[in-house]
Amino acid sequence: MTNKRAAALAGPGKDCTLCPRLAGYIDSFREDNPDWFNGPVPAFGSADAWLLIVGLAPGLKGANRTGRPFTGDGAGDLLYPTLVDFGLAEGTYDKRPDDSLILKGARITNAVRCVPPENKPTALEARTCRPFLLDEMAALKNLKVLLALGKIAHDAILSTFDLRKADYKFAHAALHTLPNGLIMADSYHCSRYNVNTRRLTPEMFADVFRGLEGK
Repeated sequence: MTNKRAAALAGPGKDCTLCPRLAGYIDSFREDNPDWFNGPVPAFGSADAWLLIVGLAPGLKGANRTGRPFTGDGAGDLLYPTLVDFGLAEGTYDKRPDDSLILKGARITNAVRCVPPENKPTALEARTCRPFLLDEMAALKNLKVLLALGKIAHDAILSTFDLRKADYKFAHAALHTLPNGLIMADSYHCSRYNVNTRRLTPEMFADVFRGLEGK
């Protein structure tokens, strides 16, 4: 792997301060939680992935604590076992970054790499972080499919490519062919809230991955 590609896949460094509000928010947790990751969360998975799963931003006590996307929060409890079921991961998900889990043909990232207050990054913060997502996608030479977890992630992907949201309506299990040839798939977010309220069931989530088979 070239140094340029490795840098693109690495994303922002842990000392990134491009978004002062987010950097300050993270800094406020360092003294009381020195064992937390507390920084821009790097993507997780294969550099040869054909599938890039895109969330919005890290969770405070999930990825911001553990340093791995969707690890340690309710969303990972559905996401990672589903990836195992569909042959996109192997090992055991144990809610910590040093478990035995390995992704196969898949990679997980966030449109905004730092945890935002109230899980709500601003439009400016999303734009500031956009080059990291663009660079990451360009560095994934086998990339074919983007899976947006939730409408906000769906909209973030469209904004990254300067595409009109009206032309690509969000709907669970929908597939969209983008002008660059990539396929964007949609899913309701696999958050604990959506699962508990039955907005998203494990079977509905599995349907999304069934729709990607053969892509």
